[in-house]
Amino acid sequence: MLKYEELFESFFLGGFECSTHYLENGKRLDEVAATQHDRFVKEDYFRLRDVRIRTAREGIRWHLIESSPGRYDFGSVLGMIRAARELGVQVIWDLCHYGWPDWLDIFEPRFIDAFERLAREFARLLQNETGEVAFITPINEISFFSWGGGESAWLNPYAKGRGDELKEQLVRAAIAAIEAVWHVDPRTRICQIDPIINVLPADPLKAPERRNAESYRLSQFQAWDMLGGHFKPHLGGNEKYLDIIGINYYVHNQWILNGKFIEPGHKRYKPFREIITEAYERYQRPMFLAETGIEDEARPAWLRYVCGEVLAAMKAGVQIEGICLYPIVNHPGWVDDRHCYNGLWDYADEEGNREIYEPLALELAVQQEQFGRLLGKQDP
Repeated sequence: MLKYEELFESFFLGGFECSTHYLENGKRLDEVAATQHDRFVKEDYFRLRDVRIRTAREGIRWHLIESSPGRYDFGSVLGMIRAARELGVQVIWDLCHYGWPDWLDIFEPRFIDAFERLAREFARLLQNETGEVAFITPINEISFFSWGGGESAWLNPYAKGRGDELKEQLVRAAIAAIEAVWHVDPRTRICQIDPIINVLPADPLKAPERRNAESYRLSQFQAWDMLGGHFKPHLGGNEKYLDIIGINYYVHNQWILNGKFIEPGHKRYKPFREIITEAYERYQRPMFLAETGIEDEARPAWLRYVCGEVLAAMKAGVQIEGICLYPIVNHPGWVDDRHCYNGLWDYADEEGNREIYEPLALELAVQQEQFGRLLGKQDP
């Protein structure tokens, strides 16, 4: 029997790149502004509706909202909230997408307090503006964030050897934020989003390599396990915080430990359906594919592969509530500002028009029909 709650307004979602972290050169990213999505949000939501997408992933920009402690200016997000309300677009809001205000140290205890207050104030804003059930992602990709920012110095705060410390801090902050938004509106749905991966040893016959690769692979579950109270319960985790699980999957989510990526079609490449199923069986919570995409001409074929694997997992009993094309519009590369052709639409012109990538649009329509038949809906 198919497990499906219809949590979202459409099975296919569109995610707008919203990273706001600092680069090593001191530049702060603002992908919402760089793509002009803040300027043309209404036009972008019209475009979503034109391709039968009625649910979006968005992020608020904390550094703009609270540039000084305790003073909140939601002007940078208010237009987005109102455009979504006017056009009937459901939004999943990221509260922290790799960035935070300049006056905060992410490792300090007051980071948690500040984040809790931000969550409460934003929840109040949503309640006042919409009155609808809110969907919130407290902190995007806690596991990846902790590795990039606390272990490998690839992402801000550019620390090394502090990955576990950062992960625990982010889990505490997420829990505090969840309680804050539930205090405002207990109906609020919580999405916990992280990548799912596969890591293999270079030589499967060598036991130490097998153990190390498997340990690395299993680390993908640590943040969810902490939030659920299964690992390091002193952090305050509980099953209730694992409301909806969001999984992110890209072409390079499988690799050899300390080696190369495992490309699709390789004999050691693990079918995506199996990776999905393992995560679902571990948590038994509604899931959605919160991010997936690829660049250039591979976009239609990648969507076709991912959708086929999701479809197979659903038929096998995995509860999957949606697939999010991420990003839905092309954006500048984080480090080099290169034009990343990975969306359904391109950069906006001065009137807010964006050229659509027709091959991906055609494949999306095919997949919408396919999932519509599975779900018994003409407009999934």
